[in-house]
This record gives sequence, C-alpha cells and structure tokens, in this order.
Amino acid sequence: MFNLILFGPPGTGKGTQAVKIAEKYGWVHVSTGDILRSEVSQGTPLGLKVKAVMEAGQLVSDELLIEIMESVFGKNMGAKGFVLDGFPRTLKQAEELDDMLKKFGEKISSVLSLKVDEEELVKRLLKRAQDQGRKDDTEEVIKNRLLQYHQHTKPLIDYYEKKKLFQEVIGVGGIEDIFNTLCSVINDKL
Repeated sequence: MFNLILFGPPGTGKGTQAVKIAEKYGWVHVSTGDILRSEVSQGTPLGLKVKAVMEAGQLVSDELLIEIMESVFGKNMGAKGFVLDGFPRTLKQAEELDDMLKKFGEKISSVLSLKVDEEELVKRLLKRAQDQGRKDDTEEVIKNRLLQYHQHTKPLIDYYEKKKLFQEVIGVGGIEDIFNTLCSVINDKL
C-alpha cells in the first residue's frame, strides 16, 4: 500500500491534484474537511460529535481526527493506497498518524509539498475570493493565513525530512503540467 501525504499552503491546488492522483493510481483520496462535512450531513455518531464541537466554535481535536482516519483506513484496507489531503496539520497529528498506521501494519510512503511563491499564492487566493464572492479574504487576511500555514507546517516538514520522506515539487504551471511532475516523482517512489 502506498500512502502519500500532499502538503501545500492554501492556493497551491493540492486538493485538485490529490483528486487527480487518487484517480490515476486507484488510491483513496482522504480530505479530512470533506469527511467531516459528510459525517455531519449523514448524522453519523462521529458526525454528531463533530457537529457539537463545531457548533461550540472549537476546532476538531487531534484525537477525533485520528479516530476519523482510523475509520477511513479500516474501511478501505483493500485499497492500493491513500492520498492524504490536508492532514496531518500538526506534529502531534503526524506522530499519532504514524502510531495509527502501525496498527494496520502500514506507514507513510512519501510526503510531497507543492511549492508556489507567496506572491503567486496571494494572487490566486484573491482571484478565488473574488470568483466566490468572499469579501473577507483580503490580501492582509490571506497573507496571515499563509504565515499561519508556514508556522504550523515547519515542524511537520522537519519531522518528515528526518524520516527522508519529504520532497518539494514546484506547483507553478498548468494543472496538467503540475500533475505530470507529481506523477513522475511518485513513479520514482513506487
């Protein structure tokens, strides 16, 4: 089983690329945001827990996120692999993910991070905000989100670099060009 983590700050297109990678390789795409929304809308026991946390204005705990990941892996043990999109977000989540995967006799195979310079990211996010009518996404707000992302992911990058799993991939160009570059890197690791 090949277990890929796809990193990248907001605006890199990692969600788009994660879906394309999962389709190409026959892997399961795991977006924690999508899973949380799905569980809540279905009214599952997990969804009810998540809904209560979100309605209280709190972030979903690391423990609950790991419970979700464990459920996803458990339901898909016959899969060829997984693409984790947007998870882990903290060092604690990464460590707990490793522990959870060990229970299944699995581990992270590779961590790829889409690299796009900040000026381009701000431009993309401002366009996306305009297209989606999100007036709250000002340049200042976007720059703060990018700063937060880099502060939170630096320990993760260090963690995965120590394990020799981390690799940056240039995330500039057309969607297909970036996809082909990612696939080339993945193929070298298969």
